Amino acid sequence: MHEFGIAEAILSAVEQRAAGRRVRQARVRAGALLRITEPAINQAFAMVAEGSAAEGARVDLVIVPARLTCRSCGQTTTSHDPFVTCPGCGGADIDTEGGDDLILESIEMAEATHVPGNPRRDRGNPE
Repeated sequence: MHEFGIAEAILSAVEQRAAGRRVRQARVRAGALLRITEPAINQAFAMVAEGSAAEGARVDLVIVPARLTCRSCGQTTTSHDPFVTCPGCGGADIDTEGGDDLILESIEMAEATHVPGNPRRDRGNPE
């Protein structure tokens, strides 16, 4: 499963950005050429993140389509399926651009119960 290598790359980026803080969720943009799904990447991520600050975190996956240009008729389109034929002429001689990106867009931190150096505050006592 190639998802494990991708999950390891995501974990590395998450850990670098989180700087030791617990992570609840990571939002990732992945190109269609990577051929990954959210359930598969979450399963792989759960395994590689075990024991890390991202243990238990979920990956919110956004698939970015590839840009396809037909060499026969010149039509350009986008698709989540890089093995598609040209919608204009039916040709299969297609140039593919993009669709292989893997970008960590954001991470959501788990709520801390107490941050060292900051006084604890009760809900009834706003001081």
